[in-house]
Amino acid sequence: MLSTKNALANIAVKNLEISRKFYENILELEKIDSVGEEVVVYRCGTSAIIVYQSQFAGTNKATSATWVVDEDLNVLVKNLRSKGVKFEHYDLPNTTLKDDIHFDGDMKVAWFKDPDGNILNIINK
Repeated sequence: MLSTKNALANIAVKNLEISRKFYENILELEKIDSVGEEVVVYRCGTSAIIVYQSQFAGTNKATSATWVVDEDLNVLVKNLRSKGVKFEHYDLPNTTLKDDIHFDGDMKVAWFKDPDGNILNIINK
């Protein structure tokens, strides 16, 4: 029923203006829509993420959004780090950590947080 439809990630933030600087300037996402002063929609490939103001911002302790990237993850991590992004390190089974990237076979993944503590990640597949 929904397998052919695009899904959107919804990310709650406390202060939309601070979050806009992160999503637009640090992650370089393109704003494609907004609803008043409380919601911004960003293009991500063929889908989008919705960033909205909420009193429950930052309460999710799991990954909120994942970007699957074709580029060299090492280069992306280095570029994000140069913009002040701090990466999360997790102790995961069958995974090794080198610099800020977790390796599990051919899979490479790096986790980081937005200003409200929402967990985001980039993965090579």
